[in-house]
Amino acid sequence: MRGERRRVFICDFFYESLTMPRILLLTLVFWSNVLAVATSKAVADDDISLFDGKTLTGWHKNPERIGHGTGGHWFVEVGAITGEQDPPGSGNGGILLTDRKFKDFELTIDMKPDWGVCSGLFVRSNDKGQCFQMMVDYHDAGNVGHIYGEGVGGFNNRPFEVFGTYNDKKELASLTAKPTSVAPPPAFSITSEAWLKAWKVGDWNTARVRVVGNPPAITTWINGVKTSEFDGTTFDGKGYDKAKIAQTLGDEGSIAVQVHGGKSWPDGAKCRWKNIRVKLLSKP
Repeated sequence: MRGERRRVFICDFFYESLTMPRILLLTLVFWSNVLAVATSKAVADDDISLFDGKTLTGWHKNPERIGHGTGGHWFVEVGAITGEQDPPGSGNGGILLTDRKFKDFELTIDMKPDWGVCSGLFVRSNDKGQCFQMMVDYHDAGNVGHIYGEGVGGFNNRPFEVFGTYNDKKELASLTAKPTSVAPPPAFSITSEAWLKAWKVGDWNTARVRVVGNPPAITTWINGVKTSEFDGTTFDGKGYDKAKIAQTLGDEGSIAVQVHGGKSWPDGAKCRWKNIRVKLLSKP
């Protein structure tokens, strides 16, 4: 009984010692902490890392043979997802896809393709590799940053192609560009001069891809410079069937990276990817 009265006394003393301003301050601190935790969780839920820098956890190869091959060889090398033909020079390629599927999002990814490879960054992809592709065709008459319909019509919106210039050892020294023989439908595109200025030869380059809607609007950036705008609701280039593609791909799909099949991929060449993050623009 005496102990009970002591506890009541202590509680009463503590409460009476709290003036109204102190009570208000403690209340504000409490709810500020609650809001901070909720905000932190929202950021974590909406901003997702797709690569831990060490393993391929969360990714899978195409489960069945596709046009490019059985999947290619994928591994982590010096903190980067690295792809090559399996075995090198065999012509056997494929794709590596995220297990998770995404609807509307903004992706950032660092890439470093060896010269001569034909790779790609897939969005809204299925396991067959049908997708909208940001081209990473890093070879003569190639393009990096514009959109291609992989397995869904072969349409593209590239207005120029890149070509290599070489030193005495036949190593890539720099790049030039020429207009494509057939111009794509009018839409925003970086100029070839601006692209050549933005791209870093022999180094890592950062791509950003924003995908919204179905048919999607897809915007790409290279090293922070806007490169291409593709509007799936209005694009009318050769090979593009809006209704068919929207039905085939739906409004969500995997993100994937590619090792192209065939003998054009140089023997032993690799394409590397790291710092892969997605910001969700719509809730699952």
